[in-house]
Amino acid sequence: MALPRLFDEGINETSPETIEELIERVLAYNPNADISILQKAYDLANGAHEGQLRRSGEPYIIHPLGVAGILADLRLDVASLATGILHDVVEDTKVSLDEIEKQFGVVIRELVDGVTKLSQMQFRQTHEKQGENIRKMIVAMGKDVRVVLVKLSDRLHNMRTLKHLPFDKQKRIAEETLDIYAPLAGRLGISSLKIELEDLSFRYSNPEQYYDLAQKIQKKKKERDKFIEDVRELIAREIKSRSTVQTDISGRSKHLYSIYKKMHNRNVDYDQIYDLLAFRITVGNIAECYEVLGIIHSIFKPIPGRFKDFIAMPKTNNYQSLHTTVIGPGGERIEIQIRTREMHLIAEWGIAAHWKYKEESRGTSKDIDGEAVNKFNWLKDLVSQHQGTNSSDEFLENIKGDLFESEIYVFTPKGEVKELPEGSTPIDFAFSVHTDVGSRIVAARINGKIVTLKHKLRNGDTVEVITSKTQTPSKDWLKICVTSRAKSKIRAFVKTEQRKRALDLGKELLERSFRKESIPLQKYFSGPKFEKLLKDEGCMSLDDLYIRVGYGKITPQKVIEEIVPDKIQKPEEEDLTKESFLSKAFKSAVSRSKKSASVITVDGMNDVLVRYAKCCVPIPGDSILGFISRGRGITIHRADCEKAYELDQARAIDVAWSKSPIEASSERQVRLKVMSQDKSGLLKSMSEVFATRGVNIINVQARTSRDLRAVSIFDVSVRDTKQLSEVIADLKKLPGVLEVERTSFAQD
Repeated sequence: MALPRLFDEGINETSPETIEELIERVLAYNPNADISILQKAYDLANGAHEGQLRRSGEPYIIHPLGVAGILADLRLDVASLATGILHDVVEDTKVSLDEIEKQFGVVIRELVDGVTKLSQMQFRQTHEKQGENIRKMIVAMGKDVRVVLVKLSDRLHNMRTLKHLPFDKQKRIAEETLDIYAPLAGRLGISSLKIELEDLSFRYSNPEQYYDLAQKIQKKKKERDKFIEDVRELIAREIKSRSTVQTDISGRSKHLYSIYKKMHNRNVDYDQIYDLLAFRITVGNIAECYEVLGIIHSIFKPIPGRFKDFIAMPKTNNYQSLHTTVIGPGGERIEIQIRTREMHLIAEWGIAAHWKYKEESRGTSKDIDGEAVNKFNWLKDLVSQHQGTNSSDEFLENIKGDLFESEIYVFTPKGEVKELPEGSTPIDFAFSVHTDVGSRIVAARINGKIVTLKHKLRNGDTVEVITSKTQTPSKDWLKICVTSRAKSKIRAFVKTEQRKRALDLGKELLERSFRKESIPLQKYFSGPKFEKLLKDEGCMSLDDLYIRVGYGKITPQKVIEEIVPDKIQKPEEEDLTKESFLSKAFKSAVSRSKKSASVITVDGMNDVLVRYAKCCVPIPGDSILGFISRGRGITIHRADCEKAYELDQARAIDVAWSKSPIEASSERQVRLKVMSQDKSGLLKSMSEVFATRGVNIINVQARTSRDLRAVSIFDVSVRDTKQLSEVIADLKKLPGVLEVERTSFAQD
């Protein structure tokens, strides 16, 4: 279904079809551009891509030209445009980076290399690949943000031609764009790019809602356009009669996805959304912004709580403007934005505007491009915060919080403004001040009142951090904080502490084993056999070996066997001391846990020896806790297991279910308790439920309680919580069944 273009999105939707069209666009905003570089880049790319076709059947060169066209609409420099033309030649053709450097110089080589590296690495899992690609994008931004501007333009052109892909790919790419690329464009301040990415993503990720909403908006287009023009003329007339300020006034409907978000967030229909219109007034200087604001508030009644001053407190993407929502003619709510012309340029084009400035101000002393880098400090923060993050999933989860734009502004006791995501806590604030302050926080004083670490900060709060020298970050803080800076610092501390505990435990176990065998420890912790053991175990040092022993990845007896085999007792000579018992238990646990170890990751590793606690018997899908056990690897408990909280919390460690497919042979035993009426045939019906769901019954006990109700205890083997939930749901549907619960083996 074709729909007319509804909004002014700021970027030309028509891609240049020839190099001549592209050059014409470039010369329109940069008459001094060295177009010979663009022509040379086109000739190289056109030859390299010869014979290659897009999914649409068009010659492949149409895509690089389209990307360069978007970069031209962003008013970027010639190097960026040449990179747009060449961005696929290294990955998809025989052209090398050395050849690009020879023809175009080191700057364009590095830009092309940066764009190529964003998608070159292959991963086994799509989610992991997405996370790693975003990580590389952020790092690339820290080096040269033009790399990511090319990548965003590449994504926009691909979104414009998404209709040629299968539906499942359309949906996946659209969701990824909405999740990462559109917010990233927003954080870079390029609203025109962000808006089109959002609307295109909305179209392909939720086509039914998209077209339904588009039709509703289209029906009222004529009356809406007339209303916009009437209000625009009214504002212009009133400002002219009261002031000498020269203004440019425009009005528009908010774009489709922003309207859909309002409907979704407020859980209302389209007819219940009233603030659909926005007007923009541009003036000459900051003083005139506030003068015009006063006039607007004298014409229309402002809505309390809907005024935002982004001039006094700019957003992290350098956006500046005054926002106010007022009651317009006919009771219509309208949003009015007031900004200078320079602010408007930044609002529309974001960081890309600084290359435009650089071109226009060539020869002047004002290095606006340098100012841009300083004003986008969050880029540096993201790079530094995530360089030490090992997990791509963890990185992706963190970065989403940094990209989305719901922000609050709070103050330090000295009046310094701190910008934080909505929902931030004192922990987030403390880490934004300094890592040491965050690590030592015990409470906070908000507007003079003591609050807990769980307290949600609000706009305008003055926050004073209360610290203690004895405080250290807690893993529980990860459930409270929202910023990636705080999370990455806390995780780094927790992982360091966990490794330290594993090191101490491993050292203790090894030293005890060596003492028991009367072996001089230091004598054998050097030499060829020891070096071979370290190499075989992937250890760089003795400490690494201690850690592996502490995690249960290698037994103390195995270490002794490898470096002093002549000192190991024969089985018939062993006595049943505590140490030899632990050793036996360890080996037995290894035998039992070969399969289970593959479905648990410990501190990011998936080859650690694990055993499942018999008291609660966790299964895949359960929330779980891990505890380092002496000589038996990691013991896994359900998070709600009472016995887990009786254990030494100093031995707790991060564990998670692996995301690799779990084989049927990994089924685990659980116990279900069914309370029912004591009626004939019900036990048979319950057994049929298990059979239908493919669940094996290991044991069943039935008895009658004092209140004459039947109590049936089923020991069954299941794959995961999903299968278990399905069985429980089916059992509850049976006539006569009163209650079904999962219990521990200790309870019954």
